[in-house]
Amino acid sequence: MANNKLIVDERQTDLGKFMVGRLLPFRKKRQVGPFTFIDHMGPATVGNGRYIDVDQHPHTGLSTLTYLFEGEIEHKDSTGTVKVVNAGDVGFMTSGSGVTHTERTPADKRGQGELKLHGYQIWVALPKDKEEMEPRFDFVASRDVPSWKLNDLTIKLVAGNGFGKSSPLQGYSPLFMVDVFAAEESTLDLKGKLKGEVAFVIVKGSITTHNEKVNAGQMLISKMDDECEICLDKGTQILLFGGEPLPEERFLMWNFVSSDKERLKKAKEDWQAKRFPKVAGDDTYIPFPEMKK
Repeated sequence: MANNKLIVDERQTDLGKFMVGRLLPFRKKRQVGPFTFIDHMGPATVGNGRYIDVDQHPHTGLSTLTYLFEGEIEHKDSTGTVKVVNAGDVGFMTSGSGVTHTERTPADKRGQGELKLHGYQIWVALPKDKEEMEPRFDFVASRDVPSWKLNDLTIKLVAGNGFGKSSPLQGYSPLFMVDVFAAEESTLDLKGKLKGEVAFVIVKGSITTHNEKVNAGQMLISKMDDECEICLDKGTQILLFGGEPLPEERFLMWNFVSSDKERLKKAKEDWQAKRFPKVAGDDTYIPFPEMKK
């Protein structure tokens, strides 16, 4: 195994009604570019009384990026946004100074039998001068996500810049997120295509680099910027993400991210005192969890 790579195994986390696989952060690497947290949702079957119902909860200092391969999630937040994110769409909620939101199976899909759900929710830390910005929600429909063919590869630029192209969703610091599918066995050379740290999440199938095979449910992190050639097996799908690291260290406490640990404590106190804005018409409340000592 070349010493310029890290391989990470997905860790299963129980969110009560739903199991997710967590890839980032982990002990040896807290962030990749500005990306600070990655949850893999599914693949799962919901329905018959079992649905996605993530009650009202807060965020500060970050943007959440929701990207689905199958299914749909209704997003509601305290800015007044109500939006259904379908497969291929990109939902991007920026919390800034503080926002609350819910994520649920849409009402019109309940009672319709079994439904598939598969996708990722990813947290992107905000630059220091944007950590207290006004909350907002951005949305890019699937049809507006740049997509092109490169030999036997289908490439979609979900966010940021890469391969000489720009996504409508830019975020707040130099970053990229790319969806790649290989219809046949293919080689992808990233030299000059992306800027900054690079990580590969294997959604399905497997890739090979430096004679090392990395399988679905794993993440490969390159320790060298702008240097990587990988071979994708037929039928493999991967997500590439990363970018320029933020200059300051970021700290996490539950759903809060900040360059200042005191700001995390204030966010915790504000949530416990119910001082956060609310989602209209929703009185649900997820308490701040007991933290392990």
